[in-house]
This record gives sequence, structure tokens and C-alpha cells, in this order.
Amino acid sequence: MSAKHSSPFTVLHRSSQCRARCGLLKTLHGAVPTPVFMPVGTQATVKAVTPENLAELGARIILGNTYHLFIRPGHELIRRLGGLHSFMNWPGPILTDSGGFQIFSLQDLTRITEKGAEFRSHLDGSKLFLSPEDAVGVQTALGSDIMMVLDTCIPWPAERDEAAAATALTERWAVRSKNALTDTRRLLFGIVQGGMYEDLRRETAEKLVETGFDGYALGGLSVGEPKEMMYAMTETTVPHLPDDHPVYLMGVGTPEDLVESVYRGVDMFDCVMPTRNARNGMLFTSRGRLVIKNACFREDPGPLDEQCSCYTCRHYSRAYLRHLFMSREILAYQLNSIHNLHFYCSLMAGIRKAIEEDEFISFRKNFYAQHDTPCQPYKTEL
Repeated sequence: MSAKHSSPFTVLHRSSQCRARCGLLKTLHGAVPTPVFMPVGTQATVKAVTPENLAELGARIILGNTYHLFIRPGHELIRRLGGLHSFMNWPGPILTDSGGFQIFSLQDLTRITEKGAEFRSHLDGSKLFLSPEDAVGVQTALGSDIMMVLDTCIPWPAERDEAAAATALTERWAVRSKNALTDTRRLLFGIVQGGMYEDLRRETAEKLVETGFDGYALGGLSVGEPKEMMYAMTETTVPHLPDDHPVYLMGVGTPEDLVESVYRGVDMFDCVMPTRNARNGMLFTSRGRLVIKNACFREDPGPLDEQCSCYTCRHYSRAYLRHLFMSREILAYQLNSIHNLHFYCSLMAGIRKAIEEDEFISFRKNFYAQHDTPCQPYKTEL
């Protein structure tokens, strides 16, 4: 399928055996190689790490949160201070979500109308309003490289009538968002909703393509449905999106989710999992997940992952990291977060290389072979 809308995205390589592809997405603050994982910087910061940490571990683009920055400190303040890039000292590209998911997650404080979302601040209860036009305006003020249309996220499970009504509203809001875009140097992505109904997702994808966007996101997934259903919705939706535009799966996910979704043609991802899990002491390694508080690591002199080259693994032992975590030292959250984010960025770099060499199917097979092996402590004697 080919859209009438010109694309900032170039496909560079394709797998000969599946939908996996790698490409280059051009933005105001630089080009982004895909497939790519975007660390989540909800409040103009990726929790527990500095922008310098992010650059060193290989992050190429990060995500900011429109809802939270709209609430605090306010988009106009950020505009006056030079925009989000200057405000948080991040020179690379930034994608901002529209706030739709946060509004969805605060359902008790929200009322959705044709005009937009009426909601109360989770901080002080003050009444606020966000229309599709407002969402684009806020993101423009923030200086986003990639903006998202305001959408209505559908819970799981949802009756068909409920899903159809919310999806139709998202479609109308998408047109309004496109019409509100004034700075065409900035990219605007449409969001495919539809719940877990294949026909609704197909129809929405086709309508969004007719409107024309710089990229297309799959929204309303990873909201509690079984993994198989998420993969099925991805697999049935991607073919109805333009082949020469980027596809973004919002809020996903585990390393396995990234591998499986690239297999199905997805180019972009974001998720709080690497940083949230890091703060809870769960680390990702080339052999699977490692829970650092486990007693077996108390005297372990080895790195978190012998195959990892991140700052944490180059300098600190599992024993030390366990000590920090059990002592609730702030450094534990930083070092763990650096490692997990490096793991995600390195995973995507490995995926890109495998696609370039047309070895993605082998990469996928080896990924699962390695991750089926439990992570054990080193046997080295102290």
C-alpha cells in the first residue's frame, strides 16, 4: 500500500523471510535508525539517568509525556526556556505522546466529549481540558520532533459498540489534529485504535492513511490482553499501513515483544519496563532475567552480564549491585537503569544488524535459545 503523503522514512533493508525491515527516520534533531527503542522520559527526564548516560548507552531518541508536562511545569514555561531539548539538555530527537493514554488511565477523573477530554489534575484536582488542537499546540510548544494525535484508548475487554464509538472518535480527532498542525517541519503520527477487533483496526488504518500522516502508531495494545492477541492485532494491522512510513507500537514492551513485533513489521517502540524494572531490582541479561536481591548473588564477583559492555557491567560486580539494592542506595537505581537501557538499545542494534545481513530469523531463534537459560551466579571462588 502506498500513501499519498510524503514520508520522512526510508527503508534500507528488508528480511527475505518476514516483515522485519530497518530504515532511517529523518527528524529536525537528526536521523534515527530503525528498528529503535525509545527510553521514556515522562517528566523531561528518563528516571535515574542523565542525558549523558543515555547518549553513552546508545539511545538515539527519547519519549516525553505531553500530559505530565502540560500539568507540570507547563508547556508555555518550557517554550520560554527554549523548548524541551534545551530544558532537559537532550540534543537528539524527542517524540511526545498526546496524553491520550494518561487520560485513559485516569478514567475516574475524566469525561470524554466530541470536543476533547475534560479531566482533573492528578496533582491538585484542578479542572483541565485538552482538545485535539490543544494536544498539537502543547507538543509544538514543547518543540517535539515527532508529535502524536490525541486519541481515545480502549480498555480490554470492551464490547464492540464501545470500541467502535471510541475508534470513530479517534478518527475524527485525527483529522482535527492534522488540520491544527502549523509547523510542518515537525512530524505528526496518526494512531490506529479499534480494540481487539480486526475489522475496526483495518478500517481505521485505511482512514488514517487517507488523511495522511508522517507515521502510524498502533495504540490500545498491551492493556491487559493476552500476548497472542496483541501479536495478532499487530500482524493484521501492519499490512494496511503504508510500506514506506514508520510503524510505532506504543507502550511495548518486553525484549520478547520487541523481537516478535519487529518480525511483524514494527519499527519503533517505547516502554517504562527497563527503568521501572531496574528500580525494582530486575535486570535483563543475554541469558534472561536476573533478580539482583537473590541471596545467590551476595558474594558473586562477576558482572551482571558477561556479554554486556555497559558502564555498570564494566565497573561493578553483582555482589556490589546487590549490596546497593538491599541498602536502598540511590546509586543502585542509576546503575541498574543504565544496564537495562543499554540492554534494550543493544538488542535493537543487534536486530538492525541481523536484518541488514538478512539473518533476522536466525537472530530470533538464537535469542530464544539464549533466554531459555536461567541466569546463574558465577562459580569463581573469592
